[in-house]
Amino acid sequence: MSTTTVDRLEGARRDARKAASTRPISRAEGWRRRGPLLPALIFTIIVTQLPFLLTIWYSLHSRNLLRPEADLFVGFSNYLDIARDSTFRQTAVNSVVITLGCVLVAMILGIVLALLLDRPFFGRSVARTMLITPFLVMPVATSVLWSVALLNPTYGLFNWALGLFGIEAVDWTSTYPVIAILMALVWQWTPFMMLLVLAGLQAQPKDVLEAASVDGANSWLTFRLITLPHLRRFIELGVLLGIIYVVNTFDQIYLMTAGGPGTASANLPFYIYQRAFLGFDIGQAAAMGVVVVIATIIVASAALRLIFRSFEVKE
Repeated sequence: MSTTTVDRLEGARRDARKAASTRPISRAEGWRRRGPLLPALIFTIIVTQLPFLLTIWYSLHSRNLLRPEADLFVGFSNYLDIARDSTFRQTAVNSVVITLGCVLVAMILGIVLALLLDRPFFGRSVARTMLITPFLVMPVATSVLWSVALLNPTYGLFNWALGLFGIEAVDWTSTYPVIAILMALVWQWTPFMMLLVLAGLQAQPKDVLEAASVDGANSWLTFRLITLPHLRRFIELGVLLGIIYVVNTFDQIYLMTAGGPGTASANLPFYIYQRAFLGFDIGQAAAMGVVVVIATIIVASAALRLIFRSFEVKE
């Protein structure tokens, strides 16, 4: 078979695949393709959307577990009470500070560690395994480790290290509660950011780096002009996932500071827990939950739009 014939056959196959891909899909074909996913979709709706609808129903009622007979429809009264609640505003600010502080610091440390692990050196696999370990520790164990073994004012490791320099012991969880929580969260989430960035570094084309080296670019210029733009999508994905998960932090706050002193270190999930299970005010707690979910959806949608736009620009 001649080369011309082979080229014609290949061209015909490409045209057939292109025509098949652009052919409109019938409704029956579409349902046949989506059919295997329907059980998962139904299960997701049952376990996520039905409880959310029930939460909205509770948020429109004045429902208190201590007075079950006084269940009245109050409309948006709970939402108006939230708008006037200074504690809710304070915990919202705490949520933003804790979430952004953890995600940004963890991402910076993750980039630094990923750049170090991307270089070959003796024992790299052992170092990588040890650096990943904090992300595998349960949040409850992380909270106990930091509050008891590291930040305890009497026998904590941090105060022991400060004592070597003549600095008095500090009660971290009482004097600097937000910083104490941030240290535990950053320690837990830095390995996750490091893995994402490391995956991006290993997916970077080596010929581009070699061309930059041949052109005389130093390490800083190569990182700033080539590596960092390549890592943009990985960094955006890490920030998005980090915000979604860290904003729901509860274990560290409950076990390390209990939201105190007062509500100085409480975030929105912890304050909702207090109103629901300590104040027994189900109506306002449900309204707060709806507000948090809506705010999270708005932030996640905006972040996803930025990520998808970067993919389109790349293509």
